[in-house]
Formats: sequence, C-alpha cells, structure tokens
Amino acid sequence: MLSVLSPVAWANTRILRIGRQLAWIALALMVLVTLAQVFFRYVLNSALAWPDEAARFLMLWMIAFIAPSAMRWGGFVSIDMLPRALPRVPSLILGIALLGLSLAVLMTAAGHGYNHTFGFGGKFDSSSLRVPLEWIGLETVKVKLRYMYGSLLVCVVLLTMVTVELILRMLVMLANPEAELPSDDASGARFGAE
Repeated sequence: MLSVLSPVAWANTRILRIGRQLAWIALALMVLVTLAQVFFRYVLNSALAWPDEAARFLMLWMIAFIAPSAMRWGGFVSIDMLPRALPRVPSLILGIALLGLSLAVLMTAAGHGYNHTFGFGGKFDSSSLRVPLEWIGLETVKVKLRYMYGSLLVCVVLLTMVTVELILRMLVMLANPEAELPSDDASGARFGAE
C-alpha cells in the first residue's frame, strides 16, 4: 500500500505547490482589478463594466487552486470530536468511510464540472469580459464562460486526487501504525501523525 501512496503523495505535493503559486497570483490580480474598479468608480466617476466579473473569475480560480491544499492539510472546518474520542482503529475506519463518501460526491461533481465546462453552459460568452485585440488588427474576442466553469472541474479533480491520497494514508496507518508516511515539505508535518 505504501508503494502506491508514495507516488500519489509525490505527485500531489508538486501539483499542489504549483496550484498554491497560481492561487496567490489570482488573488493579487483580483485585488488589482478591484482597486482599479474603485479608482475608476469613485475617483474618475466612470465605472468600468468588466472588473466585477473579472474579480469573480479570478476568485473562482483562486479557490480551485488553493482548496485542495487546504483539504490535504486539514484546513477545512470540521467537527472532529467523534474521531478524536474513538480509539485509533475505529477512528481510522470512520475517517476512511467519510473520505469514501466525499470521494463519491466528488465523482458526481466532476461530471457536473465537465458538463458545465465542455457542455451547454460553456458555449455562452461572458457578458463583460473581452480580450481586446484591436491593437494588433484583430477583432475583440468575448471570453467564453467555459473558462470560468473550468475552475469547478479543476478544483474537483484536484480534490479527488487529495481524497484518494488521504484514503491511502489512512489505509496504510490502519495496516501498519509504525509506517513512515511521506511528508509534504511545504507543511513540514507528516499527515495522520496526530
């Protein structure tokens, strides 16, 4: 089991590290877009049409990139009184069952994310986001909503990868409590060491 967990943990560590970098870039751009709208609206008294939708677009992608790391490190809000009150083996079994339920929900969400990104909803254009190409002699291109909906699909796929890793970690801990679990150098802690 550890031979399966190690490459999954290695891949997740690298993918999520890139995701965290993209998340802070999206956050910085979101702040800049919001500040630009505040400046144009309140200083120049001429609000722009696109910053609200651009900020929403960037926020969705920021969440898509950072939520998997938060899940992996136990950063989501949770009620963990019962697992902490149970002995080690029943607590791990409960954790595996809950993560299995989460995995089923994520698999359903992946289908919805795919349908929204590549199906009917993704064919529509954004109401205000456009790529101005006039300066190179081309027409302005409207941004497709699929690029916004794609954040749902990316987030769900990354959360699924993390959920699989967490299930594998708990299975390893269930089979061998003394097993040396792979660590994530960004968090500095071994998962499941509590």
